[in-house]
Amino acid sequence: MSSNGLKLRGEVNIPGDKSISHRAIMLSSISNGKNIIKNFLNGEDCLSTIDCFKKMGTKVEKCRKNEVIIHGMGLRKLKKPIQNLDVGNSGTTIRLIMGILAGQNFESTLIGDNSIAKRPMKRVTDPLRLMGANIYGNEDANFTPITVNGGNLNGIEYNMPIASAQVKSSIILASLYANSPTKIIEKNKSRNHTEIMLKSFGADIDISGKEIYVKPVQNLYSEDIYIPGDISSAAFFIAGASIIEGSEILVRNVGLNETRTGILDVLKNMSGNFEILNKKYVCGELMGDILVKHSNLNSTTIDSKLIPRLIDEIPIIAVMATQAEGTTIIKNAKELKVKESNRISSVVSNLKKMGADIEEMDDGMVIKGPTKLSGCNIESFSDHRIAMAFSIASLVASGDTNIDNTRCVEISFPGFYDILKEITC
Repeated sequence: MSSNGLKLRGEVNIPGDKSISHRAIMLSSISNGKNIIKNFLNGEDCLSTIDCFKKMGTKVEKCRKNEVIIHGMGLRKLKKPIQNLDVGNSGTTIRLIMGILAGQNFESTLIGDNSIAKRPMKRVTDPLRLMGANIYGNEDANFTPITVNGGNLNGIEYNMPIASAQVKSSIILASLYANSPTKIIEKNKSRNHTEIMLKSFGADIDISGKEIYVKPVQNLYSEDIYIPGDISSAAFFIAGASIIEGSEILVRNVGLNETRTGILDVLKNMSGNFEILNKKYVCGELMGDILVKHSNLNSTTIDSKLIPRLIDEIPIIAVMATQAEGTTIIKNAKELKVKESNRISSVVSNLKKMGADIEEMDDGMVIKGPTKLSGCNIESFSDHRIAMAFSIASLVASGDTNIDNTRCVEISFPGFYDILKEITC
């Protein structure tokens, strides 16, 4: 049992995948025709994407809670926004939308919240400039506000310096508007939702190993989309059930795209007890159910090969590691420093407060377990994944845990605390 005598039991339906929800709005908006999006994530980040495209003329209908209808404007018919495009807290929105704006025949300015203002953007603006886009902003367009003056793009060959689906996707989207093909070479394969969805919309994309070839197109065509549950959100419950004695949960209709299932590989390496059921493909994405039971976990090592497939899950993996036997090493994860918070220091400082044996490294952390955690005051740093990870940590901690600003969870997982309450017994 947990220190609080609690366990997790029951079935969980996870909201739609955040990454896919963003892309569904964007690609629907630049396609020709009507698109119905089902199981859309109504989180604040995805609503920021909707708001940006509405400002550029896209007609959006919200029929039911998780269903959206987009009337596409066409690849080149977005309208110049009267106002700045405010991406809120969403790094996905700003980085991907720059690729689309680079191909438009107007100028627009992107802004965001205080967190976005600190997140580096040259990783996107530099390759877009190589393609011919005129982009300027703070510190040579590394920070917002960033203005994009689009049009007249050239295809390029680009070796990705880091594994980033956001950077890759921005270049792919800009490539649709170029006057010649683009070739992108990845170091390590990152999530490929953009490539999968664009193919269904009629884009000309070929993938060979770590090389992606994109040819310009004149049009994208409408496509109805069903969005699987977000495995990054499911990870919190998967981890909770794994470390809390007596727990057993069934997480339904979760996305199982191989570029996103690093959390399951880690759990397998830690001797976790889980089973994947009812696999099926929907709109090109593999999905299924995950049955998870408590198990006595062993330590593991996570490095550059796995990091791109579980970058968002590192905070909750660190919590799991505190309950595992042995020393868990997480390395080659510098990307964690430029998320909604510096997730290396955020995780380490909070887990140290709870009594964990954890050491911060420049590119990750080292965690020795198992250790008994104690409740304390936790700082979320207004980072949704930190707040959720430590909500799970509180279930194995003795005493009371208080987490500040849990409202930030609405960014990616509205209803998280309702679900957690339902399955806690």
